[in-house]
Amino acid sequence: MASFFSTEVLTGVVALIGIALWMFSGKTTSKNVGGIMMGFAVLMYGMSMMSGAIEPLREDPRFIHMLTSFTNPVLGVLAGLLITAVIQSASAAVGILQALAMTGAVEFDMAFPIIMGIGIGASVPVMLSALGASVNGKRTAFVYLIIDVLGAIIVGIVFYILNAIIGFGFMQSTMTMVGVALVNTLYRLAVVIVLSPAIGMLERIVCAIFPESEEAAAEQADMDRLESRFLTHPVLALTQSKTVIDSMAAKALESVSSAVDVRRDFSRDKLKKVFDLEGVLDRYEDKLGTYLFKITNATLDDDQSRDVSKYLRVLSDFERISDHAKNIGEAVEEIHSKKLVFSNSADKELRVLEDAIDEITDMTIKAFVENDTQLAMRIDPLEEVIDDLCDEIKAHHIARVSRQECTLENGFVFNDLLTDYERISDHCSNVAVDIIESGPNGTEAHEYHIQHDYRSDEDFQRYFSEFKSKYVL
Repeated sequence: MASFFSTEVLTGVVALIGIALWMFSGKTTSKNVGGIMMGFAVLMYGMSMMSGAIEPLREDPRFIHMLTSFTNPVLGVLAGLLITAVIQSASAAVGILQALAMTGAVEFDMAFPIIMGIGIGASVPVMLSALGASVNGKRTAFVYLIIDVLGAIIVGIVFYILNAIIGFGFMQSTMTMVGVALVNTLYRLAVVIVLSPAIGMLERIVCAIFPESEEAAAEQADMDRLESRFLTHPVLALTQSKTVIDSMAAKALESVSSAVDVRRDFSRDKLKKVFDLEGVLDRYEDKLGTYLFKITNATLDDDQSRDVSKYLRVLSDFERISDHAKNIGEAVEEIHSKKLVFSNSADKELRVLEDAIDEITDMTIKAFVENDTQLAMRIDPLEEVIDDLCDEIKAHHIARVSRQECTLENGFVFNDLLTDYERISDHCSNVAVDIIESGPNGTEAHEYHIQHDYRSDEDFQRYFSEFKSKYVL
C-alpha cells in the first residue's frame, strides 16, 4: 500500500490525467489544467532523477565535508547566491537543495543560510533584465535587490542571535524535501513581515538612487491630471484631457523637430531622443484614449460629444506623427550605419522640404493649442505645397539616379524619408480640419473642403501662393 502512494506512482498518475485532459478535452480551461499537471509531473520526475543521481554522495566524505562547511552562515549564503546567480532561477536552486536533502546528509544549520543566499541570488535575473530599462524599471529591479539583501541581513541576524541565546534544538535536524520547502516559505514570509513597514523608506531610497528626469516627471504630472473622480463631471474631465493633449501635441512637435535635427546632424543621443519621444507619445495615446472612452459613460451634451470625438481623432494623428518621426530616425540610422551620402542637390532639396515640415507642424500645434481657426486655415495650403515639393523632389532624384549621381540604395532611403515627411504633413492637415470644423462656424467655414474644389477658394489660393514662393527648390 505504501508503494502505491510513492512519489513515482503519484507522478505517473498525475501525468496520465494531464495528458488525457490535454488531448481529449475540448474546453480551454481543462486543457490548461492538463498542461499544469503535465508540467508538475515533469518537475517531479526531474527531481526524482536528480535525487537518484545524488544518492551515492551520502557516503562520500568530500561531499559531507563540503556540506558541513555551509554551517558557516557566510559561506552558506555565498553558496546559495552563487548557484542561483549562475542558473538564474530561485525555484531551480531550491529544487537542487531539496534533491541534496534526499540524501539525508543536509541538516537545518546547513540548509538555512543556503536558502537565504538563494533569496538574494533571485534578484540577479531581475537586475540583468533592468539593463537599459527605463528609470521605473531600474527602480523596480533595485528595490528587489534591496529587499532580498536587507531581508537576509535582518532575519539572519535576529535568528542567529536568538540561537546563540536560546539554542534552537532543531539546528542539527535532518532536512527533507518538504522541510526545505517549508523553511524557504517561512523565510520568505518572515522577510515580508519584517520589511512591510519599511515600504515607504525603500521607495524613497530607490527614488534617490535613480532620480526621475524632468521629462518623466512632466509626463507623470500630465497623467496625474486624468483623475477618475473627474469622470462624473464631464466639463472638468474634458478640460483636464485638453490640457494633457496640449502637452502631447508639444511632444509631437518636438519629435518632428528632433527627427529633422538628427537627419541634418547625426548623433546617438539625438537619435535616442527621437525613439524615446515615440514611446512617450504611445503612452499618452493609450492613457488619454482610455480616459476619453470612460468620459463617454457619463451623460454628455452635443458639444461635449463632439469634443470627445475630436480629441480621439487628434490623439491618433499626434501619435502617428511621432511614428513617422521614428521612421525618419530609423532611416537616418541606416544612412549612418551604411555610410550613405546624398548629393549636394539632394541634401539641399531635403532641407527645403524639412523647413516646410517644421513650419507646418509648428503651425498645427499652435493652432490646436490656441484653437485658432484662422491659423488652421493656412495648414492645408502648406500641405499641398509639401505634396508638390515631394513630387518634384522625387522626379529630381529619379533623374539623378539615371545620371548615376546617386545609387539605388541611396534612392530607397531617400524615398522613405520623403514618404514620412509627406505623411506628417497629411496628419497635420487632418488636425487642421478638426480645428476648423469645431470652430464657431465650423461646417460653413470648411464647407469648401467637402463640397467644392477647395484649391479654387480665394483664401486657399492666397496662402498657397505665399508658401509656394517661400519654399522653392
